[in-house]
Order: sequence, then structure tokens, then C-alpha cells
Amino acid sequence: MVDADLVFQSYGRSCNKAAFYEDFYSEFMNQSDDIRALFQDTNMDAQRGLLRGGIMWLVMHARGMSDSKIRALGESHSRKKMNIHPSHYGLWVNALMTTLARHDPEFSPQLERTWRATIGPSIELIQSLYEH
Repeated sequence: MVDADLVFQSYGRSCNKAAFYEDFYSEFMNQSDDIRALFQDTNMDAQRGLLRGGIMWLVMHARGMSDSKIRALGESHSRKKMNIHPSHYGLWVNALMTTLARHDPEFSPQLERTWRATIGPSIELIQSLYEH
């Protein structure tokens, strides 16, 4: 079930503390050595700010916003630019779900399915731009 309003509310309950973004990157980097290597020389304070905006773009796209921000994200992460392989996005979504479960007191298996269904089309769009 896609319900962007439920996802928006869940994100609102979760995103107001810096610990959310710190926990996300801890979880994400623990997914694989490849992921950890991608962030080796990254300013993580700046990266956490980018993550905050990126998640909001995913949610807002699901709520009807133009796909221009999602396309820009996909293009910046493409093979020619940051070279973020499409397989990494599943790990990213899994890390997000784990982090949301930790930070959203109303998180449930149903809400996780709603999150995945809601952001899935945007993630697929980003992945589709890898070869561009």
C-alpha cells in the first residue's frame, strides 16, 4: 500500500534528532565493506544534511512533487559521476528501515511495507539512471 502521508508523518517523527542520521550511516556502513569504502573521505556532517534532503525528496515525490530532484539525484549517483551501483540501493533502503524502526515509536511491519511501496518508484528511477 502506498500512503505517502503515513510515510511523511513517520519521517517527521524520526528526523528531528541528529542521532537518526548518525544511526542511519552506522547501519548503512555496516552493510558491507564496499559501502564503508564509499564514505572513506566523506565529510559526514555534510553527508547527513544531504541525506535529510534526499529522504524528503523521496517522500515529496511520492506525494506528487515533480521527479526533477529524483532525476538529479540519480544522475549525480550514476556510473559517470559518483558510480553508486544500483545494488547498493537495496542496502540503503534496508538501513533506512532499521533506523526508522529504532526512531519512530509507531513503526510497524505494515508501516515498513508502506515505506517500501512509497519510496520504491523513486529508488527505481534513481537506479535506472545509473548508465546515463
